[in-house]
Amino acid sequence: MVLLEFSMSPTDKGESLSSYVAKILDYIDESGVTYRLTPMGTILEGEWDKVINVVTGCFKLMQQDSRRISVNLKVDYRAGEESRLESKIQKVEKILDKKLST
Repeated sequence: MVLLEFSMSPTDKGESLSSYVAKILDYIDESGVTYRLTPMGTILEGEWDKVINVVTGCFKLMQQDSRRISVNLKVDYRAGEESRLESKIQKVEKILDKKLST
């Protein structure tokens, strides 16, 4: 199971990029991949081929609108089928014995 965190944005479209980010978020939402949107990026969860194909699709979609794109990508792989999108946070909250802002 892979947790993949990425951010992607055009670098040739000025200061406000939310409409471009919204376009790829719609694509992610329609993909069926489990994800979590954060203010600084998006976390995808699933098998390698599935999540990397979603990132590739996002890139191709943004490529239609931009001649220059910045991508930051971070991957954490762990063998097994357990969802870690929630469990990693819950484990830390259990250790601290309190709910954290997520």
